[in-house]
Amino acid sequence: MAEALLRSLAGDSYEAYSAGTDIAPVVNPFALEVLGEVGADTEGLHSKSLDIFMDQSFDLVITVCDNARQTCPFFPGAKSMDHWSLEDPAAFQGTREEILFKFRESRNEIERRIRTAFLI
Repeated sequence: MAEALLRSLAGDSYEAYSAGTDIAPVVNPFALEVLGEVGADTEGLHSKSLDIFMDQSFDLVITVCDNARQTCPFFPGAKSMDHWSLEDPAAFQGTREEILFKFRESRNEIERRIRTAFLI
């Protein structure tokens, strides 16, 4: 969600990439739904492994869940690293509406942090 939200909020001001420690066959449909609710472009989003970015250089790498921070405490190509301790909404179980609520909470918190960190 962070990749799509940063691109939506900042346009071409930043290049955003996302990757995970666990690769899913498809992007979580709840994530796509709540991103669509705020007009974030989800075209082309797909699950990517951290491994494909390990040899690249980045100004900033942000981990957004505690599992990612534990799995990837150091990113060799990063000039700076930050961690946003956020719950993984995909781990939540409940009714469709309860799950959507969790995804919306995560989306809103990521958006708030992006606006603060990138002064958008």
